[in-house]
Amino acid sequence: MKATQSDVLFLHQNQEVYGITLENDKGMRVCLSNYGGLIQSLIVPDRECKGIDVVLGFDDLQSYLSEDYLANYPYFGAIIGRYANRIANARFPLDGHMVQVSANTPPHQLHGGFSGFDKKVWNMVSVENKPLPKAVFSYLSVDGEEGFPGNLNVEISFEINTCNELILEIKAHTDKPTAINMTHHTYFNLNGDGSFIGGHVVEIPASKYLAQDKDYVATGKLLDVHGTAHDFTQPKTIQHDWKPEEGYDQGFVLDKPAGVWGKAASVYSPQTGIQLEIFTDQPGVQFYTGKYLNVSGGKSGKHYKPFTSFCLETQQHTNAVNIPSFPNTILRPGEEYRHKTSYRFSTL
Repeated sequence: MKATQSDVLFLHQNQEVYGITLENDKGMRVCLSNYGGLIQSLIVPDRECKGIDVVLGFDDLQSYLSEDYLANYPYFGAIIGRYANRIANARFPLDGHMVQVSANTPPHQLHGGFSGFDKKVWNMVSVENKPLPKAVFSYLSVDGEEGFPGNLNVEISFEINTCNELILEIKAHTDKPTAINMTHHTYFNLNGDGSFIGGHVVEIPASKYLAQDKDYVATGKLLDVHGTAHDFTQPKTIQHDWKPEEGYDQGFVLDKPAGVWGKAASVYSPQTGIQLEIFTDQPGVQFYTGKYLNVSGGKSGKHYKPFTSFCLETQQHTNAVNIPSFPNTILRPGEEYRHKTSYRFSTL
Protein backbone atom coordinates (compact mmCIF):
# COMPACT_ATOMS: atom_id res chain seq x y z
CA MET A 1 0.00 0.00 0.00
CA LYS A 2 1.64 3.22 -1.08
CA ALA A 3 1.13 6.64 -2.61
CA THR A 4 3.89 8.34 -4.60
CA GLN A 5 4.23 11.75 -6.20
CA SER A 6 6.41 12.42 -9.24
CA ASP A 7 8.83 15.28 -9.66
CA VAL A 8 7.47 18.25 -11.59
CA LEU A 9 6.61 16.92 -15.06
CA PHE A 10 6.01 20.28 -16.77
CA LEU A 11 4.50 23.71 -16.23
CA HIS A 12 1.03 24.64 -17.45
CA GLN A 13 -0.51 28.04 -16.83
CA ASN A 14 2.71 28.72 -14.90
CA GLN A 15 1.79 26.00 -12.45
CA GLU A 16 3.49 22.70 -11.69
CA VAL A 17 1.91 19.51 -13.02
CA TYR A 18 2.53 16.23 -11.19
CA GLY A 19 1.69 12.59 -11.56
CA ILE A 20 0.48 10.68 -8.49
CA THR A 21 0.26 6.91 -8.15
CA LEU A 22 -1.87 5.07 -5.60
CA GLU A 23 -1.27 1.34 -5.14
CA ASN A 24 -2.62 -1.39 -2.90
CA ASP A 25 -1.38 -4.95 -2.37
CA LYS A 26 -4.28 -6.51 -4.33
CA GLY A 27 -3.09 -5.56 -7.81
CA MET A 28 -4.81 -2.18 -8.08
CA ARG A 29 -2.86 0.86 -9.28
CA VAL A 30 -4.32 4.29 -10.07
CA CYS A 31 -2.34 7.03 -11.82
CA LEU A 32 -3.68 10.55 -11.28
CA SER A 33 -2.66 14.10 -12.02
CA ASN A 34 -3.36 17.47 -10.50
CA TYR A 35 -3.99 18.67 -14.07
CA GLY A 36 -7.75 18.36 -14.45
CA GLY A 37 -7.99 15.91 -11.55
CA LEU A 38 -7.22 13.28 -14.16
CA ILE A 39 -7.42 9.54 -13.76
CA GLN A 40 -4.79 8.67 -16.36
CA SER A 41 -4.81 4.93 -15.79
CA LEU A 42 -6.60 2.47 -13.51
CA ILE A 43 -5.15 -1.03 -13.40
CA VAL A 44 -7.03 -3.91 -11.80
CA PRO A 45 -6.59 -7.70 -12.02
CA ASP A 46 -8.69 -9.75 -14.44
CA ARG A 47 -9.92 -13.29 -13.76
CA GLU A 48 -6.41 -14.61 -14.51
CA CYS A 49 -4.84 -12.05 -12.13
CA LYS A 50 -3.34 -10.13 -15.04
CA GLY A 51 -3.30 -6.36 -14.59
CA ILE A 52 -5.71 -4.62 -16.99
CA ASP A 53 -5.91 -0.86 -17.56
CA VAL A 54 -9.65 -0.23 -17.69
CA VAL A 55 -9.73 3.49 -18.58
CA LEU A 56 -9.05 5.35 -21.81
CA GLY A 57 -6.45 8.08 -22.06
CA PHE A 58 -2.84 8.75 -23.02
CA ASP A 59 0.50 7.31 -22.00
CA ASP A 60 1.92 10.76 -21.18
CA LEU A 61 0.21 13.71 -19.53
CA GLN A 62 1.27 16.32 -22.08
CA SER A 63 -0.87 14.58 -24.70
CA TYR A 64 -3.91 15.81 -22.78
CA LEU A 65 -2.88 19.32 -23.87
CA SER A 66 -2.31 18.62 -27.57
CA GLU A 67 -4.18 20.67 -30.18
CA ASP A 68 -5.49 17.55 -31.94
CA TYR A 69 -6.97 16.20 -28.73
CA LEU A 70 -8.51 19.49 -27.62
CA ALA A 71 -10.05 20.00 -31.07
CA ASN A 72 -12.24 16.92 -30.55
CA TYR A 73 -12.28 17.00 -26.80
CA PRO A 74 -14.03 14.16 -24.90
CA TYR A 75 -12.96 15.11 -21.32
CA PHE A 76 -10.93 11.92 -20.84
CA GLY A 77 -10.73 11.00 -17.16
CA ALA A 78 -11.24 14.54 -15.86
CA ILE A 79 -13.06 16.20 -13.00
CA ILE A 80 -16.04 18.24 -14.25
CA GLY A 81 -17.17 21.54 -12.74
CA ARG A 82 -18.57 23.89 -11.81
CA TYR A 83 -21.55 22.29 -13.50
CA ALA A 84 -21.71 18.87 -15.12
CA ASN A 85 -23.56 18.28 -18.36
CA ARG A 86 -25.74 20.93 -20.01
CA ILE A 87 -27.23 24.15 -18.68
CA ALA A 88 -30.02 25.10 -21.07
CA ASN A 89 -29.35 28.33 -22.99
CA ALA A 90 -26.31 28.89 -20.74
CA ARG A 91 -28.37 30.67 -18.10
CA PHE A 92 -30.31 30.03 -14.91
CA PRO A 93 -32.44 31.96 -12.41
CA LEU A 94 -30.92 32.86 -9.06
CA ASP A 95 -32.59 34.94 -6.35
CA GLY A 96 -34.72 36.96 -8.73
CA HIS A 97 -32.26 37.55 -11.54
CA MET A 98 -30.91 35.57 -14.47
CA VAL A 99 -27.28 34.42 -14.42
CA GLN A 100 -25.65 34.15 -17.86
CA VAL A 101 -22.76 31.69 -18.10
CA SER A 102 -20.44 30.89 -20.99
CA ALA A 103 -22.00 29.06 -23.93
CA ASN A 104 -19.25 26.71 -25.08
CA THR A 105 -21.77 24.55 -26.99
CA PRO A 106 -24.10 27.29 -28.27
CA PRO A 107 -26.67 28.06 -27.11
CA HIS A 108 -25.94 25.88 -24.07
CA GLN A 109 -23.12 25.40 -21.61
CA LEU A 110 -21.52 21.96 -21.32
CA HIS A 111 -19.38 20.68 -18.43
CA GLY A 112 -18.56 24.08 -16.92
CA GLY A 113 -17.70 26.12 -20.00
CA PHE A 114 -14.70 26.78 -22.21
CA SER A 115 -12.17 26.26 -19.43
CA GLY A 116 -13.83 24.23 -16.71
CA PHE A 117 -12.25 22.39 -13.81
CA ASP A 118 -11.06 19.72 -16.28
CA LYS A 119 -8.53 22.20 -17.73
CA LYS A 120 -7.23 23.65 -14.48
CA VAL A 121 -4.05 22.83 -12.60
CA TRP A 122 -5.19 21.94 -9.10
CA ASN A 123 -3.16 22.69 -5.99
CA MET A 124 -1.46 19.74 -4.33
CA VAL A 125 -2.83 19.49 -0.79
CA SER A 126 -1.45 16.12 0.29
CA VAL A 127 -0.30 12.69 -0.85
CA GLU A 128 -0.58 10.16 1.96
CA ASN A 129 0.31 6.50 2.49
CA LYS A 130 -1.57 5.98 5.74
CA PRO A 131 -4.06 4.89 6.75
CA LEU A 132 -4.72 4.28 3.03
CA PRO A 133 -3.12 5.62 -0.18
CA LYS A 134 -4.76 8.99 -0.82
CA ALA A 135 -4.25 12.19 -2.83
CA VAL A 136 -6.01 15.49 -2.17
CA PHE A 137 -6.20 18.46 -4.58
CA SER A 138 -7.83 21.89 -4.24
CA TYR A 139 -8.88 24.69 -6.56
CA LEU A 140 -10.27 28.20 -6.11
CA SER A 141 -12.76 29.08 -8.83
CA VAL A 142 -12.94 32.86 -8.68
CA ASP A 143 -16.08 34.95 -8.78
CA GLY A 144 -17.20 35.32 -12.41
CA GLU A 145 -15.24 32.38 -13.80
CA GLU A 146 -17.16 31.14 -16.87
CA GLY A 147 -19.97 33.43 -15.68
CA PHE A 148 -20.64 31.71 -12.34
CA PRO A 149 -21.02 33.93 -9.27
CA GLY A 150 -19.03 33.49 -6.08
CA ASN A 151 -15.56 32.41 -5.09
CA LEU A 152 -15.87 28.64 -4.91
CA ASN A 153 -13.29 26.67 -2.93
CA VAL A 154 -13.24 23.04 -4.04
CA GLU A 155 -11.35 20.04 -2.66
CA ILE A 156 -11.24 16.59 -4.26
CA SER A 157 -9.71 13.44 -2.83
CA PHE A 158 -8.90 10.05 -4.32
CA GLU A 159 -8.33 7.05 -2.04
CA ILE A 160 -7.95 3.32 -2.67
CA ASN A 161 -8.46 0.48 -0.21
CA THR A 162 -7.83 -3.25 0.07
CA CYS A 163 -11.17 -4.05 -1.60
CA ASN A 164 -9.90 -2.73 -4.96
CA GLU A 165 -12.11 0.29 -4.54
CA LEU A 166 -11.34 3.84 -5.66
CA ILE A 167 -13.20 6.42 -3.60
CA LEU A 168 -13.74 9.95 -4.89
CA GLU A 169 -14.91 12.71 -2.56
CA ILE A 170 -15.67 16.32 -3.43
CA LYS A 171 -16.31 19.21 -1.03
CA ALA A 172 -16.96 22.84 -1.88
CA HIS A 173 -17.80 26.16 -0.20
CA THR A 174 -18.81 29.51 -1.65
CA ASP A 175 -19.01 33.15 -0.56
CA LYS A 176 -22.03 33.90 -2.82
CA PRO A 177 -24.98 31.78 -3.93
CA THR A 178 -23.90 29.78 -6.99
CA ALA A 179 -24.73 26.70 -9.02
CA ILE A 180 -22.67 23.54 -8.60
CA ASN A 181 -23.06 19.98 -9.86
CA MET A 182 -19.77 18.11 -10.22
CA THR A 183 -18.84 14.68 -11.55
CA HIS A 184 -15.90 12.67 -12.84
CA HIS A 185 -15.70 11.86 -16.55
CA THR A 186 -13.79 8.58 -16.66
CA TYR A 187 -14.10 6.52 -19.84
CA PHE A 188 -14.12 2.80 -18.99
CA ASN A 189 -13.48 -0.27 -21.10
CA LEU A 190 -13.34 -3.40 -18.93
CA ASN A 191 -11.87 -5.37 -21.83
CA GLY A 192 -8.81 -3.19 -21.41
CA ASP A 193 -8.01 -3.02 -25.11
CA GLY A 194 -10.08 -0.17 -26.52
CA SER A 195 -12.39 -2.64 -28.26
CA PHE A 196 -16.16 -2.42 -28.87
CA ILE A 197 -18.08 -2.26 -25.59
CA GLY A 198 -21.45 -3.53 -26.79
CA GLY A 199 -20.94 -6.89 -25.07
CA HIS A 200 -20.44 -5.38 -21.61
CA VAL A 201 -23.29 -6.32 -19.28
CA VAL A 202 -24.86 -3.34 -17.49
CA GLU A 203 -27.31 -2.91 -14.63
CA ILE A 204 -28.60 0.50 -13.51
CA PRO A 205 -31.10 0.55 -10.61
CA ALA A 206 -33.23 3.34 -12.06
CA SER A 207 -36.96 3.16 -12.81
CA LYS A 208 -37.01 6.64 -14.37
CA TYR A 209 -34.88 8.49 -16.89
CA LEU A 210 -34.73 12.12 -17.94
CA ALA A 211 -36.55 13.29 -21.05
CA GLN A 212 -34.17 15.22 -23.30
CA ASP A 213 -34.52 17.53 -26.28
CA LYS A 214 -32.55 17.23 -29.53
CA ASP A 215 -29.52 18.85 -27.84
CA TYR A 216 -29.52 16.29 -24.99
CA VAL A 217 -30.81 18.96 -22.59
CA ALA A 218 -33.11 17.66 -19.84
CA THR A 219 -36.62 19.09 -20.19
CA GLY A 220 -37.85 18.36 -16.66
CA LYS A 221 -40.04 15.39 -17.50
CA LEU A 222 -39.32 11.97 -15.99
CA LEU A 223 -40.00 8.92 -18.13
CA ASP A 224 -40.57 5.31 -17.07
CA VAL A 225 -37.86 2.90 -18.22
CA HIS A 226 -40.26 -0.07 -18.29
CA GLY A 227 -40.69 -1.41 -21.81
CA THR A 228 -38.02 0.88 -23.27
CA ALA A 229 -34.41 0.49 -24.38
CA HIS A 230 -33.47 2.43 -21.23
CA ASP A 231 -34.53 -0.35 -18.88
CA PHE A 232 -31.35 -1.58 -17.18
CA THR A 233 -33.09 -2.65 -13.96
CA GLN A 234 -32.08 -6.19 -14.90
CA PRO A 235 -28.60 -6.91 -16.31
CA LYS A 236 -28.31 -6.84 -20.11
CA THR A 237 -25.62 -6.13 -22.67
CA ILE A 238 -25.20 -2.53 -23.74
CA GLN A 239 -26.06 -3.44 -27.32
CA HIS A 240 -29.14 -5.51 -26.45
CA ASP A 241 -31.73 -2.78 -27.08
CA TRP A 242 -29.76 0.17 -28.36
CA LYS A 243 -29.82 1.98 -31.66
CA PRO A 244 -26.37 1.04 -33.01
CA GLU A 245 -25.78 4.46 -34.54
CA GLU A 246 -26.71 6.31 -31.34
CA GLY A 247 -25.87 4.21 -28.29
CA TYR A 248 -26.73 5.97 -25.03
CA ASP A 249 -26.23 9.48 -23.72
CA GLN A 250 -28.88 9.51 -21.06
CA GLY A 251 -29.51 10.66 -17.51
CA PHE A 252 -31.05 8.15 -15.10
CA VAL A 253 -32.81 8.82 -11.77
CA LEU A 254 -31.58 6.27 -9.25
CA ASP A 255 -34.05 4.31 -7.13
CA LYS A 256 -32.83 5.83 -3.88
CA PRO A 257 -33.23 9.17 -2.11
CA ALA A 258 -30.76 11.95 -2.86
CA GLY A 259 -27.93 12.01 -0.34
CA VAL A 260 -28.36 8.33 0.54
CA TRP A 261 -25.47 5.99 -0.23
CA GLY A 262 -26.36 3.27 -2.72
CA LYS A 263 -25.57 1.55 -6.00
CA ALA A 264 -25.55 3.60 -9.19
CA ALA A 265 -24.57 0.87 -11.66
CA SER A 266 -22.70 -2.36 -12.22
CA VAL A 267 -20.87 -3.39 -15.38
CA TYR A 268 -19.29 -6.73 -16.28
CA SER A 269 -16.93 -7.76 -19.07
CA PRO A 270 -17.35 -11.42 -20.11
CA GLN A 271 -13.97 -11.12 -21.87
CA THR A 272 -11.86 -10.32 -18.79
CA GLY A 273 -14.23 -11.27 -15.97
CA ILE A 274 -13.82 -7.78 -14.48
CA GLN A 275 -16.85 -6.32 -12.72
CA LEU A 276 -17.20 -2.64 -11.85
CA GLU A 277 -19.73 -1.57 -9.22
CA ILE A 278 -20.38 2.13 -8.71
CA PHE A 279 -21.83 3.51 -5.49
CA THR A 280 -22.75 7.13 -4.81
CA ASP A 281 -24.67 9.58 -2.65
CA GLN A 282 -25.84 11.44 -5.78
CA PRO A 283 -29.41 11.02 -7.09
CA GLY A 284 -28.56 10.40 -10.73
CA VAL A 285 -26.10 8.97 -13.22
CA GLN A 286 -25.40 9.87 -16.84
CA PHE A 287 -24.74 6.83 -19.04
CA TYR A 288 -22.73 7.65 -22.17
CA THR A 289 -21.36 5.11 -24.65
CA GLY A 290 -18.98 7.34 -26.58
CA LYS A 291 -20.87 8.06 -29.79
CA TYR A 292 -18.63 11.05 -30.57
CA LEU A 293 -15.27 9.50 -29.71
CA ASN A 294 -12.57 10.02 -32.31
CA VAL A 295 -9.18 10.29 -30.62
CA SER A 296 -5.91 9.18 -32.14
CA GLY A 297 -2.62 8.51 -30.37
CA GLY A 298 -4.17 6.94 -27.28
CA LYS A 299 -2.45 4.43 -25.04
CA SER A 300 -0.08 2.19 -27.04
CA GLY A 301 -1.01 4.23 -30.12
CA LYS A 302 -4.67 3.24 -30.06
CA HIS A 303 -7.26 5.14 -32.07
CA TYR A 304 -10.31 5.42 -29.87
CA LYS A 305 -13.45 5.23 -32.00
CA PRO A 306 -17.17 5.49 -31.18
CA PHE A 307 -18.53 2.89 -28.77
CA THR A 308 -15.14 1.78 -27.47
CA SER A 309 -15.86 2.98 -23.93
CA PHE A 310 -18.61 4.00 -21.56
CA CYS A 311 -19.02 6.68 -18.91
CA LEU A 312 -21.18 6.50 -15.80
CA GLU A 313 -21.16 10.04 -14.43
CA THR A 314 -22.74 10.30 -10.98
CA GLN A 315 -24.35 13.69 -10.42
CA GLN A 316 -27.50 15.66 -9.73
CA HIS A 317 -30.10 15.64 -12.50
CA THR A 318 -28.84 17.47 -15.58
CA ASN A 319 -30.09 21.04 -16.08
CA ALA A 320 -31.55 20.88 -12.56
CA VAL A 321 -30.64 24.51 -11.99
CA ASN A 322 -33.42 25.44 -14.44
CA ILE A 323 -36.03 22.92 -13.28
CA PRO A 324 -37.61 23.60 -9.84
CA SER A 325 -38.91 20.02 -9.49
CA PHE A 326 -35.37 18.62 -9.79
CA PRO A 327 -32.92 18.42 -6.86
CA ASN A 328 -31.52 21.74 -5.71
CA THR A 329 -28.10 22.60 -7.15
CA ILE A 330 -27.69 26.07 -5.63
CA LEU A 331 -24.96 26.29 -2.98
CA ARG A 332 -25.12 29.16 -0.51
CA PRO A 333 -22.58 30.68 1.89
CA GLY A 334 -22.33 28.62 5.07
CA GLU A 335 -23.36 25.42 3.28
CA GLU A 336 -21.10 22.60 2.08
CA TYR A 337 -21.42 20.83 -1.24
CA ARG A 338 -20.56 17.15 -0.83
CA HIS A 339 -20.27 14.39 -3.39
CA LYS A 340 -18.96 10.89 -2.77
CA THR A 341 -18.66 8.10 -5.35
CA SER A 342 -16.78 4.81 -5.26
CA TYR A 343 -15.67 2.46 -8.02
CA ARG A 344 -15.29 -1.12 -6.77
CA PHE A 345 -13.63 -3.79 -8.90
CA SER A 346 -13.86 -7.56 -8.61
CA THR A 347 -13.86 -10.60 -10.91
CA LEU A 348 -16.56 -13.11 -11.76
